[in-house]
Amino acid sequence: MDDVKKTAVSRLKISEDVIITVAKLATLDVKGVASLGGEINKMSKLKNNGPIKISMMGDVAAIDINIKIKGSEKASAVAQEVQSAVKENVQNMTGVAVARVNVAIVGAVFD
Repeated sequence: MDDVKKTAVSRLKISEDVIITVAKLATLDVKGVASLGGEINKMSKLKNNGPIKISMMGDVAAIDINIKIKGSEKASAVAQEVQSAVKENVQNMTGVAVARVNVAIVGAVFD
């Protein structure tokens, strides 16, 4: 008699709120980032008009982030570091593949 193995197919869905939170924490952890380019609240998540926007294409995320940098930092270096940190953290913590991370610098903060 042949052994028949049945596998259960399960699916895990990660909320966009979780991805936004992970992206926010990763962004704020980057040296040279002064703040996000706005506040994240319930309405900004619902209307998708906050500083972090998530677009899901199937199981793959595209992330847009608006940041303010510290005036003494090089903008391109900070933006590249944010891209790397956000992609790595979102993929590692949630298991959601990230196709791209677009970073827009919307201001500079001088101390």
